[in-house]
Amino acid sequence: MTKIKLSPLKKIEIVLGGEHVGFAKDLLDRAGVKGYTIVNNLSGKGSQGFHEGHLMFNEDDVLVMVIAAIVEERVDPILEGLEPFFSEHSGVVFVSDIQVTRLVKFSD
Repeated sequence: MTKIKLSPLKKIEIVLGGEHVGFAKDLLDRAGVKGYTIVNNLSGKGSQGFHEGHLMFNEDDVLVMVIAAIVEERVDPILEGLEPFFSEHSGVVFVSDIQVTRLVKFSD
């Protein structure tokens, strides 16, 4: 039986308004992140109350989550880039330990 090899990485999840998704994508691209997933139309409850995840007028009026698996060395530069943004805008960042197959898809 073949055992699948897992490699440790960090997962960063950035929740922000849809109008700012371009900022998050640009930051991740500049940090050398090889890929990410964007989940649109989030629903949830936070400090500003419940947010309904359906399109109201356009894609800028919804919450999105940008998810990336990254090597640990990229975490601090990304967080440093997000710090001034979140001092002006709502949102949140989650960083967690994960394990992935096919490490070549995520590293240099």
